[in-house]
Amino acid sequence: MTPLILALILGSLFSLGTFLLLRRDLLKAILGVIILGQTANVYLITMGGISGTVPVLSDSSSLISITDPLVQALVLTAIVISLGTTAFVLVLLLRVYDEHGTLDIDRLWGQL
Repeated sequence: MTPLILALILGSLFSLGTFLLLRRDLLKAILGVIILGQTANVYLITMGGISGTVPVLSDSSSLISITDPLVQALVLTAIVISLGTTAFVLVLLLRVYDEHGTLDIDRLWGQL
């Protein structure tokens, strides 16, 4: 992919995440945070370099351009952490809906 196409895709995903984050519904806001987090992960992978050889699977003569595994390990860790926090937040949203009967932020502030 060309850098322009990647920039347009990442920009549109960041825009979608921000748009959802600013909604009044808590579920849409949480989905916006999830999209923003995953878009940041894709951005890190893209900037870390996706071209090159993997040092474990290639011989020593072709190690001129090596893909950095640190970025991939950090993104994998971020994905696992975001999965756990997403599950926790969705359970909290279920509890809020059971207690108050709505996920609308304005109605929730009125009930406090």
